[in-house]
Amino acid sequence: MGRLKPAKMAKHKREFYIMVKQIKAKQLRRVAIIGGSRIPFCRAYTGYTNETNLSMLSTALGGLADKYGLRGAKIDEVMAGAVINHSKDFNLAREATLDAGFSPFTPGTTIQIACGTSLQAALTLGAKIASGEIESGIAAGADSISDSPVVFGKKFAHRMIKLSRARSFGEKLGVFKGFSFGELTPSAPSVNEPRTKMSMGQHCELMAREWGITREAQDKLAYESHKNASAAIDDGYHDDLIVPCAGIVKDNNVRADSTLEKMASMKPAFDKKSGFGTLTAANSTPLTDGASTVLLASEEWAKERGLPVLAYLTMGSVGANNFGAGDGLLMAPTIAVSDMLKRADLTFDDIDLFEIHEAFAAQVLCTLKAWNDKSYCKQVLGRDKVMGKIDPKKINVKGSSLAYGHPFAATGARILANTAKLLNTENKNRALISVCTAGGMGVAALVEKA
Repeated sequence: MGRLKPAKMAKHKREFYIMVKQIKAKQLRRVAIIGGSRIPFCRAYTGYTNETNLSMLSTALGGLADKYGLRGAKIDEVMAGAVINHSKDFNLAREATLDAGFSPFTPGTTIQIACGTSLQAALTLGAKIASGEIESGIAAGADSISDSPVVFGKKFAHRMIKLSRARSFGEKLGVFKGFSFGELTPSAPSVNEPRTKMSMGQHCELMAREWGITREAQDKLAYESHKNASAAIDDGYHDDLIVPCAGIVKDNNVRADSTLEKMASMKPAFDKKSGFGTLTAANSTPLTDGASTVLLASEEWAKERGLPVLAYLTMGSVGANNFGAGDGLLMAPTIAVSDMLKRADLTFDDIDLFEIHEAFAAQVLCTLKAWNDKSYCKQVLGRDKVMGKIDPKKINVKGSSLAYGHPFAATGARILANTAKLLNTENKNRALISVCTAGGMGVAALVEKA
C-alpha cells in the first residue's frame, strides 16, 4: 500500500482534530424531570377488576397530558412496559400513547425488565435526551394481576393451532382424537423464577435467614411505611400526582390503622412448614394493579412550554448477580448502587434522601446490612471499606411499596416522580433510588434538585 502524500496527510490530520474538537464541544445536556402522574394503586381483584394494562396505562398517560397541557402534543418517545402481559399487549406503549390523546406522530417503545421496567425506561430516555437524540420522553409502566392471562396447557394449545389449520370437517374432527377434559385445566399465571422454580418470597426467606433479619425488624419497617404513607395521604401530598381511574381516587392498600400487634399475629406466607418463616402478608408487598408515568425533557424543551423543572436525573446503573448459584435473588441493587456511586465519586454521606423499593421488608433490611458488611463489600462490591450505614430517617420518608403496593412495571416511575417532588417539598439536594427486580437484577438512579 502506497503512502499518503503530505498534503493529503495534513488534510486528514486537520479533519481529525476538527472532529475531536466537535466531540469535546458537544456536552451532555441535563435531563429534566418535569413531573409524573399515576392512577391510584389497588390490591389485585379489588378496584380494577374490569381494567387492563392498556386502559390503566392510557388513563395515567392521559392524566400526565392534562397536567402539563400536552393533549395532542408530539412527544419524541414514550417508553413503557408491563410484566404480566397478554399477547395482545405486544405494542402496549404505542397503543396507550394513542389512547391517551398524544399526537399520532409520537412513537411508543415497549420494554420490560421486571420490577425495574419504568425506571430503566427513564434511564434509557434520559440518555437519549442527554445526548441530544430526543428533546422529550415519557417513561411509564402498568401491571394488572386482576387481568392476568389465563392460558391452556401446551397439549390443548397445540390442538387449537391444528384446528385453525384444518380445512375439512374430518380434519377438524381428527384434531380432537384422544382428547381428555383434563387438557382444559388452565395454567395458572406464575412469576416464579424459571431457573429455581421458587417464588420471590421464597428467595427472600433465604436472604432473611442468611443475613439474620428478624420478624420484628421486618414488621417495624412495614409499620413505618404504612404510617408515613398514611400521613402523606392525609397531608394531600399525592393530590397532584394521582389521576382517578375507574372511580378510584386513592391507593387502597395503605393501612392507617396498622399496628405492630396486628402484624405480629400474621402467619408466614412463604415458609409455612419449617417454623422459621418470617415473611408475612404484612411485611411483603401485596399483588397490585396500577400504572404510573413520568415526563422527562431537555431544559430547552421545558422552557419553551413554560414547564418548571422539579429535578434532574443525573445518573443510573443496572446490576445483576448469580442468583442461580446462591446469590440472594434481590441483592443485585447493592451492586447497581455501588457501581453508580463509584462513577459519581459519591458516598452515602452525599445523599440526602433514599428511595428504596420495598418488595419485602426483609429485602430492604438485607440490602442495608450488606452495604455495611466488610466481607460483602470486599468480595461482592470490590470495595476496601464498607459503604456504611444509612440514617433510617432518610429512607422512604413518605412510605413506599409495602404501603402503596407494587404493580411491577409501574413502581419505578412512581418512585422517580415521587423523588423529584420530594426533593422540593423537603428542600433537599440529592436522592438515591434503588429497585430490586426478578431475575437477580437491580436498577439504581441519582436525582438532584433543580
